[in-house]
Amino acid sequence: MTIAIINGPNLNLLGQREPGIYGSDSFETFFGQLKARYPDINFEYFQSNVEGELVNALQKFGGVADGIVLNPAAYTHTSVAIGDCIAAIKAPVIEVHISNVHAREDFRKLSHVSAKAAGTICGLGLDGYRLAVAHLLEKKQ
Repeated sequence: MTIAIINGPNLNLLGQREPGIYGSDSFETFFGQLKARYPDINFEYFQSNVEGELVNALQKFGGVADGIVLNPAAYTHTSVAIGDCIAAIKAPVIEVHISNVHAREDFRKLSHVSAKAAGTICGLGLDGYRLAVAHLLEKKQ
């Protein structure tokens, strides 16, 4: 089974960026733990601060991965292109947000992704990624 994890803008700064909201662990540290927890899953990982690169990655993995875990970060609230891409690809996409976007600024309550995703997990920290992987694994069996 192959699962792609795609992270959007500023998630390369996890561990440094606003630790009160996003925690103090880097994504690289967490990703190593996730791979150790699920050794039979082939994980692909991509992060970009550029919207078009995220669309390209969704298109690339959308035809070959068994599922995609996507944290579009700030593009959640602005990118019709990412939402349209999710609707066009074969692989199921689970939208993940580290913080509870519904408890933050009003503009974060709008998602161009949620209606196109198979599901959304938010507010559970980095554990949301693990829960998304577990869900995709369960659905595949």
